[in-house]
Amino acid sequence: MKVLIVCLGNICRSPMGEGALRARLDEARLSRRVEVDSAGTGDWHAGEPPDPRAIRCARGHGVDISGLRARQVRAADFEHFDWVLCADNSNLRDLQRLAPAALRDKVALWLPWAGVAERDEIPDPYTGGMDDFEHAWQLVDTAASQTVARLTRS
Repeated sequence: MKVLIVCLGNICRSPMGEGALRARLDEARLSRRVEVDSAGTGDWHAGEPPDPRAIRCARGHGVDISGLRARQVRAADFEHFDWVLCADNSNLRDLQRLAPAALRDKVALWLPWAGVAERDEIPDPYTGGMDDFEHAWQLVDTAASQTVARLTRS
């Protein structure tokens, strides 16, 4: 199984999501069976590490994302990944426009796909403070846990 987590710039939500999902897969001893990556719909931060607040937030939960580097979604990602999971509806719309018609069913909102019923979107913490990053972490970590549960059922 190959999963791509996507947000706008690949410096806040998606790298935290990648880190949380990798950590949950490690705990479940599934990391060898699932490939995880993250990307952004935009290229503004390509090659940059995650936002320092995202790194600090993840580190506070025992997850190191400091080695990740931002990249933009590529056309080849739609072929390569089994699932392209988006942080919000704007990301979803952008990627459904980019994806070949035959592969659009691989693109989904991460929270509903994972079975998180409380909300559909992970709010972008970029313009907020550490509380916003913590809130985003709680959502991506819940999605990561439920993603692992979904993968173990299939």
